[in-house]
Amino acid sequence: TMKWLLLLSLLALSECVIHKVPLVRKKSLRKNLIEKGLLKDYLKTHTPNLATKYFPKETFASVSTESLENYLDTEYFGTISIGTPPQDFTVIFDTGSSNLWVPSTYCSSAACTVHNRFNPDDSSTFQATSETLSITYGTGSMTGILGYDTVNVGSIEDTNQIFGLSETEPGSFLYYAPFDGILGLAYPSISASDATPVFDNMWNEGLVSQDLFSVYLSSDDESGSLVMFGGIDSSYYTGSLNWVPVSYEGYWQITLDSITMDGETIACADGCQAIVDTGTSLLAGPTSAISNIQSYIGASENYEGEMIVSCSSMYSLPNIVFTINGVQYPVPASAYILEEDSVCTSGFEGMDVDTSTGELWILGDVFIRQYFTVFDRANNQLGLAAAA
Repeated sequence: TMKWLLLLSLLALSECVIHKVPLVRKKSLRKNLIEKGLLKDYLKTHTPNLATKYFPKETFASVSTESLENYLDTEYFGTISIGTPPQDFTVIFDTGSSNLWVPSTYCSSAACTVHNRFNPDDSSTFQATSETLSITYGTGSMTGILGYDTVNVGSIEDTNQIFGLSETEPGSFLYYAPFDGILGLAYPSISASDATPVFDNMWNEGLVSQDLFSVYLSSDDESGSLVMFGGIDSSYYTGSLNWVPVSYEGYWQITLDSITMDGETIACADGCQAIVDTGTSLLAGPTSAISNIQSYIGASENYEGEMIVSCSSMYSLPNIVFTINGVQYPVPASAYILEEDSVCTSGFEGMDVDTSTGELWILGDVFIRQYFTVFDRANNQLGLAAAA
């Protein structure tokens, strides 16, 4: 019987493998543009509004749009490979969108020439389609076609995965982007061209043992951040997970009860909606609420268009507290004030949203660094616990 028990326990262990994909933190596109002295020019021709990611213009059903300007500040990237033999790509694991796309050899735009390009001719498992997709940003759109191939994500071999291959990437700013493409982890309902998202395909093919994935973003600059597919590793958080129902199965959207600072309600007085988004770096909310917060924390815009704060204020400013499903989630000033090279910037960003549907907030990396997050598709809920 000992032998059987041992076998059973080994079986149980093998059942619940967590596939961990390391993320690295790199300089954002904004930082690259600042270093090249190009941000001002870029901001003259583009007025990035984060809200475009969540309210894309209605387009033809066969064409998807995904605004690329939202990735100006993204810093966490992982590596995947596509094809047989595998071709590597640096991608954003983005819980705020649902498509996978990478640059391809069909693309000769400047931005494509300095990024890894997928070559379908070099892959024995590639299958072409005649379907197109388009990804818009500011002053033009990137166009591409859809194809199928094997995508390797960590130790998972996801076969027959539909993805976008870019054909044009107008605009020079993507030239400086630290990523090749994007791997969306939101619900299939918002996937452009109805393309099956990567995680759905993994689950449908039985490649993960639980219908969920989780994200840990380390505050350490270089290492330690992970996306984990098919499981929850409790060593990455303290206390227990609090579960929050998803209010709209498109984005990972939840209901906030209120947002307070120093015991005062500063926004979301009657409850509001929030999206937990790994593809957004900051805490974003309606322009008016955010400008109140910026003045409260003493943030002012410099000529580069950055909101600068005095570094010493992170020791005296209060937490901003998000109350979600009756539980308080404080984010301390040391988390919402971002320090780099002894310059401190605000971790808050305004976005123009049609508030007739109520306020919308985006809980980006500033929030996720504080709270380990489980994205539970099986039960349409999010799990949150203080990050270890």
